[in-house]
Amino acid sequence: MLAAAQGGDENAFGQLVEPYQRELQAHCYRMLGTVQDSEDALQDAMLRAWRALARFEGRSSLRSWLYKLATNTCLDLIAKRPKRVLPVDYGPGGAVAEGPGPPIVESVWVEPYPDETLGVEDGLAGPEARYEQRESVELAFIAALQHLPARQRATLVLREVLGFSAKEVAQSMETTVPSVNSALQRARKAIENRAPAISQQETLRTVGDDEIRKIVAGYMEAWERGDVNAVAQMLTEDAVISMPPMASWYHGPDVLEFLSRWAFSGRLYNAEGKRRVRVVPARASGQLAFGTYSWDEERQTHLPTVLQVLTLDGSRIAEVIGFVAPEAFRRFDLPAEVPA
Repeated sequence: MLAAAQGGDENAFGQLVEPYQRELQAHCYRMLGTVQDSEDALQDAMLRAWRALARFEGRSSLRSWLYKLATNTCLDLIAKRPKRVLPVDYGPGGAVAEGPGPPIVESVWVEPYPDETLGVEDGLAGPEARYEQRESVELAFIAALQHLPARQRATLVLREVLGFSAKEVAQSMETTVPSVNSALQRARKAIENRAPAISQQETLRTVGDDEIRKIVAGYMEAWERGDVNAVAQMLTEDAVISMPPMASWYHGPDVLEFLSRWAFSGRLYNAEGKRRVRVVPARASGQLAFGTYSWDEERQTHLPTVLQVLTLDGSRIAEVIGFVAPEAFRRFDLPAEVPA
């Protein structure tokens, strides 16, 4: 098949690289922080692979060679665009009385990843890996990665997430093993200062399936009713809520005031006082998530509004990031609408 692909057979090339597509896209997401950028990078990397395949001599595995191309593609993209962040890293929290404010037009936000849809595996990628596959697409970890210099970021992902050896990484990045080890030490220190001590994967396992189901059901019911008190009982005291692409975020008591004054008020109630919102459970970036749907009077159905991604601290909710991105719902196998 390799010989056929090197001879110009596009079908053979497609069959050759198809088994690596999902893991390569996850790699690009870790490097770049958004699904759209990861899709663009993967497409560009595959084009580079097609053009360079005739020169592939098999000195490394095909997988390693593809990762080299994908990594270099990502490094090129990082040099051309601003760093991706979450609202808490973008600026100070907002004033509740002023509301969420206008969206930031510039593309600066980290996005959630459809890990289940795209088949991110459980567990470690290899014996030398330090982070679990799903742990390495969690929003806090991805946001922490974006603060690393590009080559440190690539080194940490290749070594600690994917389990490549220092020699393989050095060959991939055209540098030396000592340089790789030095970059890795600096990257580790920076990540340890920014990433949570306990991952969401570990938290979900500790909390257990029964308690998780209780959290999911309780949150859905509270959000559909617009019950601030019920939500309050589920939050930690210092919980945070944010809504990219708006830059505003709220912390502690301001979260409940925001829910009362903005999120749970307004036009989303019918004449009988019933809240016209539906919530559908999902998973995003290895975390609990919910697709929120609001009533559309013209269409007479509930349409996508916000994809909420939750971070747990034990059995309580420490953070809610509500991505106001209805177009993203399709990536997470969420319905296009929820009937009355």
